[in-house]
Amino acid sequence: MLRAASLDDLQAVGALTAEAYAPYTRLLGRPPIPVSENYAPRIGRGEVWLREVQGELAGLAVVERHPDHMMLFSIAVAPRYQGAGHGVAILRWVEETAREWGFGKFVSTQMRAWNGILRSTARLAFRKRVAASIRIGQDG
Repeated sequence: MLRAASLDDLQAVGALTAEAYAPYTRLLGRPPIPVSENYAPRIGRGEVWLREVQGELAGLAVVERHPDHMMLFSIAVAPRYQGAGHGVAILRWVEETAREWGFGKFVSTQMRAWNGILRSTARLAFRKRVAASIRIGQDG
């Protein structure tokens, strides 16, 4: 479903992130942290994962592995792919990957933005535990 990014993907990761976060850049008057992030070290650590559609980059997730949880640093979907379920598919991947890695939760650095996403994806097995974390449930 998603594949690990390589350094060959670095420019595409930056471009997709800037494109996906452009409305927030305009709203804030400056780029949000994910737009200005240096993704080379994250790619080297295996933290950047890509969703492709027919060989084209449609979206990505940036996740960090911590001793007791997975941190979701960023999720981005290219505007031309938004509204087609790619964000939900990436969130499903995050949930499944957190389970595979042995975690009962993932934490998001963008909790306010996630509130709307989580409401729209209530059928997924996510349960809000505290303002900054999401507990992975056993059922949907």
